[in-house]
Amino acid sequence: MEQLENEQQFLELKKGHTVFLFTADWCPDCKVIEPDLPQLEAKYTNYKFISVDRDKFIDICIEHGIMGIPSFLVFSNGQQIGSYIGKERKSIEQIDEFLASL
Repeated sequence: MEQLENEQQFLELKKGHTVFLFTADWCPDCKVIEPDLPQLEAKYTNYKFISVDRDKFIDICIEHGIMGIPSFLVFSNGQQIGSYIGKERKSIEQIDEFLASL
């Protein structure tokens, strides 16, 4: 999964079909889902998946209400079309259901 490099890139990627995964190196729940994320990327090829380090991009997190991780924001053509935000552990199945519902 590609890593977000800067805030300008975030603004550009929002214009396409993008799934942003908010995560951090120290997040145990993020590590649990990490091995299965390539399956979701392969299934949802209409989206570009971007990993956002919560600690590096705290301003983006605050702006979008990302309080817990892992969390997901989905954009299409500049509009947010979905969010899966919360501090609870998320399973790959739950994330898959969220993406399928968009």
